[in-house]
Amino acid sequence: MAPSFSWWSNKDTHRGTPVVVKMENPNWSMVELEGPSEEDFLISESQGRVRGKNAKQFTWVLLLKAHRAAGCLTSLGSAMLGLASAIRRRVASGRTDTDTDVEPIGRGRAVENPAVRSRFYFCIKMFLWLSLILLGFEVAAYFKGWHFGSPHLQLEYLWASPMGVKGVFDWVYSKWVLIRVEYLAPPLQFLTSACIVLFMIQSLDRLILCLGCFWIRFKKIKPVPKEGAFDPESGETGYFPMVLVQIPMCNEKEVYQQSIAAVCNLDWPKSKLLIQILDDSDDPTTQFLIKEDVHKWQQEGANILYRHRVIRDGYKAGNLKSAMNCSYVKDYEFVAIFDADFQPTPDFLKRTVPHFKDNDDLGLVQARWSFVNKDENLLTRLQNINLSFHFEVEQQVNSVFINFFGFNGTAGVWRIQALEEAGGWLERTTVEDMDIAVRAHLHGWKFIFLNDVECQCELPESYEAYRKQQHRWHSGPMQLFRLCLPDIVKSKISIGKKFNLIFLFFLLRKLILPFYSFTLFCIILPMTMFIPEAELPAWVVCYIPATMSFLNILPAPKAFPFIVPYLLFENTMSVTKFNAMISGLFQLGSAYEWVVTKKSGRSSEGDLASLVEKEPKHQRGVSVPDLVEMKEEIRQQEQRASRKKKHNRIYTKELALAFLLLTASARSLLSAQGIHFYFLLFQGISFLLVGLDLIGEQVE
Repeated sequence: MAPSFSWWSNKDTHRGTPVVVKMENPNWSMVELEGPSEEDFLISESQGRVRGKNAKQFTWVLLLKAHRAAGCLTSLGSAMLGLASAIRRRVASGRTDTDTDVEPIGRGRAVENPAVRSRFYFCIKMFLWLSLILLGFEVAAYFKGWHFGSPHLQLEYLWASPMGVKGVFDWVYSKWVLIRVEYLAPPLQFLTSACIVLFMIQSLDRLILCLGCFWIRFKKIKPVPKEGAFDPESGETGYFPMVLVQIPMCNEKEVYQQSIAAVCNLDWPKSKLLIQILDDSDDPTTQFLIKEDVHKWQQEGANILYRHRVIRDGYKAGNLKSAMNCSYVKDYEFVAIFDADFQPTPDFLKRTVPHFKDNDDLGLVQARWSFVNKDENLLTRLQNINLSFHFEVEQQVNSVFINFFGFNGTAGVWRIQALEEAGGWLERTTVEDMDIAVRAHLHGWKFIFLNDVECQCELPESYEAYRKQQHRWHSGPMQLFRLCLPDIVKSKISIGKKFNLIFLFFLLRKLILPFYSFTLFCIILPMTMFIPEAELPAWVVCYIPATMSFLNILPAPKAFPFIVPYLLFENTMSVTKFNAMISGLFQLGSAYEWVVTKKSGRSSEGDLASLVEKEPKHQRGVSVPDLVEMKEEIRQQEQRASRKKKHNRIYTKELALAFLLLTASARSLLSAQGIHFYFLLFQGISFLLVGLDLIGEQVE
């Protein structure tokens, strides 16, 4: 061990700074340093001399402090340079969202009309240029002494005689202020007040939902199934009706193994369980891999079938509708549906199906989702906050108090009779799950949500995948609202249920929420910086959103440190949600866009390559040379996939709004509006990060 030396004061009291130096031949290194205390620099009048360290020791302290400061500055500078370099590389390799992705026909993707897509961006861009011009105008006026804010506006100065005007600029600016006061501020203030009212109504709805969730927890309200009779086949006491399990999938070779394995391991009598693998893949390699996996489970005794449609119309709804038309479906009483990335636990059916016993008006039992990659990156953490609130608060409260909520499309068990009475699966919207739930509710069927039954799945890890998923989830409800409104009005359900469907379920939570969120924080707030006569109160900008974010984060308490990023990101996502809502409401080009959410397969324990290495099992109608050729094709495809490069996608609308908000924040400095400035600044930075695609994983 290297020798160490220390300098200490000879006196009993501590004077000076202890320094421990460790010598490691041939170099010296400082390993411990205590900063100088105030006593070290005090002058003792009684002794008439300086009570401090000697000159050599004081020089050591100063040198070490300077070395430490220089090291911090150097590391900070290198970190900033590294961050800038990473941003530059990711931006250079990025593509804008105006680029057209060329995909083979039949992949199940509807390409958005470029003219329709560019309209929204054009409006934002024009607003940005206008704000930049106004900012320059306001800065010039500020340095000329025109410090006008709405509380201290001196109109009598503006109505002064022409002799009071000292120049052309002063005259132009005075006219601009008068136009603001007379023509622009009143309609903007009216729109601001309307959005505040909508904001308060939505906040009240959110608060009532949270109180309902608290009441459920306090009273420990929980659906309890009834006991069943003894089943001789399983040797257990329970309720074991005929159950059909469906797994619709489309080109999802990253996750098919885990879902098939999970449903084949469901603890249910085999004679009363049939599994349908509904494969809509148009990739021959993916089809082959799924067929091989299904055949493997058939050899192991699972009652499983593989179905592939020749005519692939209607996306997921068309796939489910085709499967329900099979003749053998009439022998089954219930159907459980799982997406390709979902992994139900073996006891899933035992914990869900018994709720149907002696409950003839129950049409759906929905389980909660849990996420295997919720801590993968910032994007997945923020999604987990949103979905935790959706399931634990929205779904659970609506289930307990009104027996209705939107079907989540997966991890649920339907009574087949309820599906048939509601009209079956329809391909008229991109939210077929919500569509069938609304129609079943109009026919009097009740729903149950089980918060304690979880089914694992994946969250989108890239912003590109999440953005497209949210577009579909927010455009579809508006399509459905237009189609279902006449049926809701004419239905025989009670007035209260009609009010809940029209006002709460559709208008408030699907239309008003994205509308006011985008309009209030992305349009009105920046405009009030340039038209200060229309005021947006500080409590609307800061306190209420913070309170609502706090309520949203309660179901996921571990995510509490992310409350500020969550608030900013939700406002950032309002652009996508508002655009989707408008597209669905007015049936614009992107309203029927359907993109299968990209999966990473992180939770899959299977290795796709192992399927290729296995000895092929001879099947009827498949020759050995065909399998060899298919293996070679799989190998080549994997090689091509390994050569794919990941890139960023640059989102022009988000970037335009980022610069707009940053411009408005600069304007707010002139009015010394602290809360507004900080909100606009951080919200602009949030838009900038999202616009540069720096929040999630890169896409291939």
